Amino acid sequence: MRLIETDIPDLVIFEPKVFQDERGFFLETYNKEVLTSYGLQYDFIQDNHAKSASNVLRGLHFQRPPADQAKLVRVTRGAVYDVAVDLRKGSPTYGKWVGVTLSAENFLQFLVPRGFAHGYVTLEPDTEFQYKVDNYYAPKLDGGIIWNDPDLAIDWPADDPVLSAKDRELPTLAEFDSPFEYVKA
Repeated sequence: MRLIETDIPDLVIFEPKVFQDERGFFLETYNKEVLTSYGLQYDFIQDNHAKSASNVLRGLHFQRPPADQAKLVRVTRGAVYDVAVDLRKGSPTYGKWVGVTLSAENFLQFLVPRGFAHGYVTLEPDTEFQYKVDNYYAPKLDGGIIWNDPDLAIDWPADDPVLSAKDRELPTLAEFDSPFEYVKA
């Protein structure tokens, strides 16, 4: 699995080795030793799977400490534009974001550490999104930032996405008091 760095050092993309022939394909989607070899220490404890119609935007979500989560995300059917926003106070990249297209065709995976808001918009019908997390979901510690915050200026490939009622009411980054602290490695 090849690690691809992004403009935010703690956000990385993984490109797995995919073996394809006329029968189909095989790839290793997760290997703890590989992540450790890159200096990444995660103990993923739960897998989640979501299916969405085209042009559905989910996010930008996070959980507050002590239930904050790191995520390793991928698409197994269809495609998404996936975004992570740095919410760590004191980080040199606070309020900056990285976006990447993940698809069943490109097999890429996006590692979103704790302290980041995460969201995605589906680019194809019946898109299936799967991800690992390193902490359990705690509804009372759930939070988010509005997807179209003008201060973030995320270049979503969607003009009028389908949103949940909850996601339509999220605060802006300016209205948000981050509980996350930046720890320089």
